[in-house]
Amino acid sequence: MDAHHLLLFIAAGLLLNLTPGPDVLYIVTNALRHDARAGMVAALGITVGCFVHIFAAALGVSALMAASSTAFTVLKWAGAGYLVYVGIRMVLARAPSASDLGAMNSIAYSPRVYCQKPLKSIFFQGFWTNVLNPKVALFFLAFVPQFITPGTENKALAFLLLGLLFNFNGLWVNIGWALAAAWMARRAGLVQRGMHWLERTAGVLFIGFGFKLAFSDAPTA
Repeated sequence: MDAHHLLLFIAAGLLLNLTPGPDVLYIVTNALRHDARAGMVAALGITVGCFVHIFAAALGVSALMAASSTAFTVLKWAGAGYLVYVGIRMVLARAPSASDLGAMNSIAYSPRVYCQKPLKSIFFQGFWTNVLNPKVALFFLAFVPQFITPGTENKALAFLLLGLLFNFNGLWVNIGWALAAAWMARRAGLVQRGMHWLERTAGVLFIGFGFKLAFSDAPTA
């Protein structure tokens, strides 16, 4: 790939990562609900999940899934079920107590980190939200090969390197989403009881994403 096509690939990848979807929603919700570190951990979990799809696509697993309606359906329902599960947990999450709100307000302009939810849990929820979504695998399978020239000797290696570059750039975009959301929470004073309703709204959207995925059709050849 020459420099022109490489820059085009990077620009297209950045624009696609800036587009809001379930991943961005998950990152922003955690950053607003807890703090910037929680949002960045969510972004890291999603990025690691993307690595699974990149390696699978490079090895041809995603092509097999695209060709097999059964494989697509199994992963589709698993992903839809997990999205609905995460959404229900968000909807049913307890509202922060008065002491929690006091602690959150006391650190609004403090460098100390405050997070009610274990970071490990945030990481793995982000990881599975991404891994169990077959549309992410099909996206890599459809997007990346467009930038691999026909004369490339080792196409699997080229695919892997481009996928890693896409994911690396996407990580910084997602971290930017987390930092921006945390900044807004502090500046606008959004770390109040209204965060509970924001999380519930995000939960409803996650449930909607799950149903949308569940009723999506398998890709055609």
